[in-house]
Amino acid sequence: QFVLHYQPQVASDGTVMGAEALVRWKHPRHGMIPPGDFIPLAERTGLILPLGEWVLRQACAQLATWAEHPQTASIKLAVNVSARQFRQPDFVQQVLSVVERCRIEPSRLKIELTESMLVNDIEDIVSKMTQLKQRGVGFSLDDFGTGYSSLAYLKRLPLDQLKIDRAFVSDLLTDPNDAAIAQTVITLGQNLGLEVIAEGVETDGQRGFLSSIGCHAFQGFLFSKPLPLPDFDAFVRAQVPHAEAAPV
Repeated sequence: QFVLHYQPQVASDGTVMGAEALVRWKHPRHGMIPPGDFIPLAERTGLILPLGEWVLRQACAQLATWAEHPQTASIKLAVNVSARQFRQPDFVQQVLSVVERCRIEPSRLKIELTESMLVNDIEDIVSKMTQLKQRGVGFSLDDFGTGYSSLAYLKRLPLDQLKIDRAFVSDLLTDPNDAAIAQTVITLGQNLGLEVIAEGVETDGQRGFLSSIGCHAFQGFLFSKPLPLPDFDAFVRAQVPHAEAAPV
């Protein structure tokens, strides 16, 4: 009853550069149940481990399918990994086995971690990230600025991307503090050589402001909600660059 939906990640010119894979529960009686309603239960019961493995397998299989078509061959797919899943001793081998089995380019898979994961056992996290990064797998730090990680941790993590959390994006046009935090994250990412993407972008005003301060990758309802696979593929086919968009 689990299915994956895909939320597009869009560049300034309107092209789809990637997507985030988001699990949904298609309940036979209650319809589509969002992850916030069942992921905590999965965490408590331990079912998050087989569920996380299933999401990873599905995501890599989808990357293999996209690789066969020119319009989708360059799309990167982000997969959320729970702290419990990441702490498994054989997590690195799990990921590499799926990548090899699906015969995908490892750099097209992006593992999303959250700041809250960095509170415990940072040495193990850095070690596993480094092993996967050496094989080409990418990493994104989600919810950046909302957790408890220090900049000392950040400089040690072999990241590729920072995500500006929706909590700062939603009010950045009216709250100078949120605007300052967004600017700081962008500057920090640029100085560390990282991509920066803003999530929760819902208005043209937010996109315009973010573009003006140096962020040129976006995810949010302004572009699309998370989509079932056929709708995502149709969305990609329909995309044409917007002439008025800010240059990358």
